[in-house]
Amino acid sequence: MGCLRRATVSLLFAIFVVASAQAPPAISIETAQAYFAEARSLCQADHGQLWGISLCGPIMFVDPKSRSIVASDADAKGALKAEGSVFIGSLPADQTIANTAVEWSGVHWTQMLWPLPSEERQRESLIAHELFHRIQNRLDLPQVKGGDNAQLEAPDGRYYLQLEWRALARALNVQSDKDRREAAADAILFRFERYSLFPDAPAQEQALELNEGLAEYTGVRVGNPTPEEQVKAALHDLSSHKDDRTFVRSFAYATGPAYGLLLDRYASGWHQQLKGGDGFAVLLRNALQFSLPVNLQQVAEQRAAQYDGPALRVTEQERETKLQQVIALYRVEFLDGPVLMLPFRHMRVQFDPRNLQPLEKAGTVYPNSAVNRLIRKVLRILPTITIFRGPF
Repeated sequence: MGCLRRATVSLLFAIFVVASAQAPPAISIETAQAYFAEARSLCQADHGQLWGISLCGPIMFVDPKSRSIVASDADAKGALKAEGSVFIGSLPADQTIANTAVEWSGVHWTQMLWPLPSEERQRESLIAHELFHRIQNRLDLPQVKGGDNAQLEAPDGRYYLQLEWRALARALNVQSDKDRREAAADAILFRFERYSLFPDAPAQEQALELNEGLAEYTGVRVGNPTPEEQVKAALHDLSSHKDDRTFVRSFAYATGPAYGLLLDRYASGWHQQLKGGDGFAVLLRNALQFSLPVNLQQVAEQRAAQYDGPALRVTEQERETKLQQVIALYRVEFLDGPVLMLPFRHMRVQFDPRNLQPLEKAGTVYPNSAVNRLIRKVLRILPTITIFRGPF
């Protein structure tokens, strides 16, 4: 086993963190109480208006190293002990640690990793984002399969996504309604040109936008008290992901708030319309009464010039040349010759959504997932092992 260098793992996306032997600082109960109060204030101000359901609910903060918990509510099975107005304890080693919604000890929790951001707007946006995840299964949203979004690793997929982001940013930035509508139409144009090139893209992208896109939109709307601050937060989301190594799992954090705020302006009741199965761009296209041109590709390329498209093309072509060298190495590592397949099911794994690498139609490489560290520890094999998620 000492010379083993490859492993292929089938897994479902979730989060798992290997506990450290070092004792971290304790969660500050005083600070946790203040953050619980912030969360209550946010959901009470929303008063169930955004989604028709209150965002309020039990919250636990978890330190990822010590697995210590400070919770807002008691659990149903008595695992936590009261400490003033909060409840403390430790999360068992077999339980998920993540910014997510979890079922544990008889309670459906919003779970957040400690520490939370120190900047108030970022922190409250994160809190509202995670509060959404706890209620999202009650919203009767479409169940769309997919989410790997390999098309967003292809040069044309990346090109038209970034043009779409630039058009969305312009739509949020401009002052006149005419200019806003024009930029929003450009974003729709770029998205549908991408869809024409990649027929699987609509379902793949909608799967992630219904999850993280709506959650980030909720964070922007509920976590920022004024329209000006909401726009500022949405623009930050659009700009902060442009340097991600890959967009396949992070793009929805950018598109969700931008489309959501534009739909708030032009499509009253769009939250309910989501249940019919239409995605963000379709809903906005209908609201703007925008008809796609027959010569879609030609018009998209013409409009791209307004968003520095030619320079972006050059950048993406240079990136593609370097990427093919990386993919060639991954093919040797995971596809060529004998491999060890570990068919784990319902595996919980922590990963960075910014650096995943689709490997053509074979699956996705997860370069630094936490399960990599676990396997290395259990099997005591070389530290170069990397997890590969195949379509099994």
